[in-house]
Amino acid sequence: MPYESAVELAARVRRCEVSCVELVQAHLDRIDEVNPVLNAVVARDDERSLAVAARADAALAVGEEIGPLHGVPITLKDSIETADLPTTAGTEGWRDHRPAGDATAVARLRAAGAILIGKTNTPELTFGIGTTNEVHGRTNNPYDPRRSPSGSSGGAAAILAAGGSALDIGSDTGGSVREPAHACGISALKPTNGRVPLTGHAVPRAFGAVGSLTTLGPMARWVGDLALAHQLLSGPDGLDFSVPPVPVDDPIDECAGLRAFWYVDNGEVAAEPPVAGAVRDAAEVLADRGTTVAEGMPGPLVGARELYERLLTTGASSRIRRILDRLGTTTPGPGLGERIDGAQTRSAGDLDAILEEVDLFRGAMQACVTDLDVLLCPVTPSPALLHEDMEGDNYLLWGFEAVFNLCGWPVVVVRAGTSPEGLPIGVQIAAPPWREDIALGVAAVVEADLGGFVAPSP
Repeated sequence: MPYESAVELAARVRRCEVSCVELVQAHLDRIDEVNPVLNAVVARDDERSLAVAARADAALAVGEEIGPLHGVPITLKDSIETADLPTTAGTEGWRDHRPAGDATAVARLRAAGAILIGKTNTPELTFGIGTTNEVHGRTNNPYDPRRSPSGSSGGAAAILAAGGSALDIGSDTGGSVREPAHACGISALKPTNGRVPLTGHAVPRAFGAVGSLTTLGPMARWVGDLALAHQLLSGPDGLDFSVPPVPVDDPIDECAGLRAFWYVDNGEVAAEPPVAGAVRDAAEVLADRGTTVAEGMPGPLVGARELYERLLTTGASSRIRRILDRLGTTTPGPGLGERIDGAQTRSAGDLDAILEEVDLFRGAMQACVTDLDVLLCPVTPSPALLHEDMEGDNYLLWGFEAVFNLCGWPVVVVRAGTSPEGLPIGVQIAAPPWREDIALGVAAVVEADLGGFVAPSP
């Protein structure tokens, strides 16, 4: 039961094949089993979770109207505010933080019937390529505890892969839902920037020059769960000023007639053979389904990773310190401290020129829509790395991912292969802005033909 999809678990509840209490208890038991090794779940209240589940069972018994996630146990990244569990964002100033209310994303999932059973680990303020902080420690990869689940939504990916939760919500500024999905063999969606309100996230939309890079996105074992969560999470909340009322379409159900390009070398780094092979396999799946497939990378992506790095690091020191001051953290942990110390100091004119470059890049990428519907590429050049190889900021490691934060395109990661060491390999499936329906539909095809999620060995 812990490895079933959220959609199927909700269907089983509706058919009265399993009670909400049984479902929640099974996932709490699974967390008990795996979390001593993983350290993925950092806050829980079992008594409260089971009480909510009992009320959900009572509502079902009397025929009350229920939502599409009724009774489904979920976890949430510890940077997303929750009224009934602590939200620390992995920083000392929030060690005892109890939010006054739920983030918009949380409220929407609860309204759909989901039951929150825990919070998942993140690097401090979500800034890090691994998942470790001074408040909760380090999270390990369920396929090999010597390896990192990556970051920053590493706790979410690890517990999903281990069967302790059916759905989680992460945040993504440069790959933070996609890289952990790849490292832990699950699926994740980075929506179009501005699709999902950031209201109630520790790193707000108002985050200086890089505020437009971050979005919340669902993480799950199966693409169908991403599609459902995307429907529930998207749309304005009247508080996040950057979210327009764009309709959400159902995922496409066929790939015939699409135009896809794939690449495994972005001009700065080439994917290792197992990763490159998974991308090629995904491209072959689409070709077999009637997609016009060609190898190649859109021209505007050349140099875009370096532009992302300049935007992210310019003013980062003062930007991060403003958040730390608001949260009451006087001394950041080593990882965040190094990022502050390594930030670039540039003039206002320099920053203005960078923002102009970003706008020109986004326009150039939008012009590519006349020639393509789908892009396939690696998430990172290699499968999950050992913990000691995750030290420091390696922007080359993020190069395949961060460019899509810069242009705002939606991206789905789905498992498409396995390395010789038995590690999962994901691929990125990107589509033009607001076309999550294409990315999700293509990902579902790749999942169906290449097998998708495979549970880690006991």
